[in-house]
This record gives sequence, structure tokens and C-alpha cells, in this order.
Amino acid sequence: MKQHIVLKLRTELAGGLDLPDWQDFINDKSVVRERLEPDVDRLMADAGLRFWVTREYKPAGETWNADERRLGIDRTYRLILQEDSTLPRGLVDRIRLIPSVEEAHGLEIGSVPLPQPQVATQASITQTASDVIYLPYAHALTKGSSEIKIAVIDTGVNLDHKELRGKITHRADFVDLEGLDTTGFIGDIKGYDDVPEDEVGHGTHVSGIIAARGIEMDEGVAPACSIGAIRVLATMRRGSKYYGAGIVQNINPGIKDAVDVFHADVINMSLGIKHVGGALPHADIIQYALSRNVTVVAASGNDGTPERYYPGALPGVCAVGAASNDGAVATFTSYGANIMCVAPGMNIFSSFAHNTYAFASGTSQASPFVAGSVALMKSYALEQGRQLTNPMIMDILRRTSDKIDSRLRNERAGYGLINLADSFKFLAHSLN
Repeated sequence: MKQHIVLKLRTELAGGLDLPDWQDFINDKSVVRERLEPDVDRLMADAGLRFWVTREYKPAGETWNADERRLGIDRTYRLILQEDSTLPRGLVDRIRLIPSVEEAHGLEIGSVPLPQPQVATQASITQTASDVIYLPYAHALTKGSSEIKIAVIDTGVNLDHKELRGKITHRADFVDLEGLDTTGFIGDIKGYDDVPEDEVGHGTHVSGIIAARGIEMDEGVAPACSIGAIRVLATMRRGSKYYGAGIVQNINPGIKDAVDVFHADVINMSLGIKHVGGALPHADIIQYALSRNVTVVAASGNDGTPERYYPGALPGVCAVGAASNDGAVATFTSYGANIMCVAPGMNIFSSFAHNTYAFASGTSQASPFVAGSVALMKSYALEQGRQLTNPMIMDILRRTSDKIDSRLRNERAGYGLINLADSFKFLAHSLN
């Protein structure tokens, strides 16, 4: 396969904006650059590797904005080898030692175990999760605004599901495993396009919790808000278990698409990967999203340990743990991230792949309850002619979540179970 190396230089290349971004370059090689900077070029030549230079990201506009420059997005590049080859052992480590290089790493495959859902019929619907977080109180004030946009960065969405028809206003598929060993993968794994169809149901389940119409399930948390379906994970099967899997670095363009193209107000990421070396996964691009006042909500993980999963463990991200419908923290909730709060995440009924429904459990299910709640708060503020910032959102969650014990903050539950009645009372008072 043609290996890639992603690296950030300390200064931007001259004429860097003239370079194509790597996604466009794969399909159109009319603009070619084969040199990066002398020391990197020398190491690559010594290894017998010829490469093309591309940009890792597209600028938000005609040129880089101040946040892109501050975070080094403008000076992040991707080297694409011109021939199928493996990277020599230690090459990336040697590139990292070059003074002009701030960070470098090869491509990594990340996988996320997917909760095993129980496909169900209407007769088995329960209606307790919304009551646990006092959602009816919030819905009496607002069910959201179509101007408030929630990006679901996941396995895609069942685009024609009756619960989600008319809700999805942005579609993008960033999964492309061309050239990789795709043993065990099923379904669509090649080619960037605007058809993020969900083959395994995970992203559809998440999207239903956020915005379902309420035909054969509870109405979503923020049913009047707009959904952006951004597929970054393909489906991989190992034995009887399914995983969402993809190239870690290829998730980043999906996040930037949510910010720059969809103009999301909230991003939900019911996924998480471990840090295995080098820069923290998604760090620059998550900071970019936060700098544009996008609230990033992420699952904390499902192994019940203090393991850190990213992006949930990144600063500024609203990490969410799972709780049962009686408010107890689920034993599977990972607590390495700085958990902000918990939300219902056990036996949650929602839309699923192929126009079906299913129950599923996990912090993946808890996260969209909070993402939808944040969207409701932003919608309510917008309806009052106001705008909520990320610090304001975090302050509301800290002050109004129901504590699970006498401590202000609990390691496994954060500030407690989200309480939308108290959140909206506090918000209404704050906006007066």
C-alpha cells in the first residue's frame, strides 16, 4: 500500500496554499510537489522513498484564519509515498528529531467496540430515559431550532430512516481504506463521497436519541435541530463482534468538515481511541472546533477503567459517562477522562440500521443525550436573541447536574446526572 506520513512543521511552507489537500490529490494529481524541506527530503531519499507533498487540511476560507494559524493547522502536511511500501522501522522517529519538525506520525488504525444491540419492536419501548433527565420540562420551552446544527461523527446514518427524514441537512463520508489490509471489514470502505450510509446501526442509534421524530420511539432530545451525518468509521467484524474502525488521522478532516462546512454548533463523538504515542489524537483539530465556539461532546469509554479515550479525554471536551434509569453510574463507564456529567446509557431504545429499531447500552448512548441537551440550550438562547459560549455551557452543566453523593465532583460521574429542569431554570435566569 502507499503509506502516508502526517507531520507538522514549525513554519508554513512557501506556497503551501497552492498545494492540494490530500483527499483531492488522491483523485487529481495535476499539481505535484515532491520536496518538503531539506532534512526530511534527505531522510526519505536515504530510505529510498519517493513521495508527494499535500496539505492535511483545507482552509476554512480562501486563506487560513487566525485559529488555523495559531494551532498549526496551516503547517500540517501529509506525505504520500509514490510506491507501495512499508515505512522503515524508526523512520518516523528520526523525522520527529529534525528541528524544523514539530510532530510526525504514520497512519494508525483505530477501532471502537460497538455495543451489541437487541433489535426490538414497538411493543418493547420504554419511556423512562427522557423522564430521568426532565426532558419534558425543557421541551415545554423549546424543542430546538433548525438553525442549531449537531454533527454526528460516527458510522454514518440510515439516511432514509423514517425517524430521521427531513432532519439530515449535511452528509459526508470520510472513510477511505484504499491500500490498507481490509480483512474483516464489511460494506463501504473506499472513496470519499456524500453518502454516509450506516451499515451497522451505531450512528443511526445515536442520531435517533438526538433528533428522532417520535414515530415508533420517544421523540429525540432536540427534534427541531438539524443533523449533520459525517461518517468516519467503517464496520469491521471479528468473530461475532462488530467494531467501528478507521484511520485515526482521517477522522480529523471529518471534524474540520463539521466546523467549516456544516457550521456545527455541537459535535457528538460517540467514539474514543487510546493514545499510543506521539501527539494526542485529534488534539489540534478539537482545539480548533472549540475555538470556533463548537461544543464537543464525547463518550468517555466502556471498559470501566481509568483508561483515557480520545477525544473525550482532551481539554475542553464535554466527556459523558453512562447511568442507569435510576441514576446509578454504569459499571462499564470509563473514567480516565475528566467526566463532566452522566446521562442515561443503559437499554436505550432508538432508531437503527435498515429502518429498524434497537436497544443498546454504552457511553455512546449517553453522549447524545448531552449533545442534544446542549443543542436545546443553544436553541433557547438563540430564541432569546443570545448566544451561549462553551464556558457558559460547561458552567450550566456543573451547577445543575444532580450530584450522586456529597462531593462536588465524583471521579466516575463528574458533576452528576444531567437535569434539564434545573438547567433551563438556571439558563432562563441567566439570560434575564
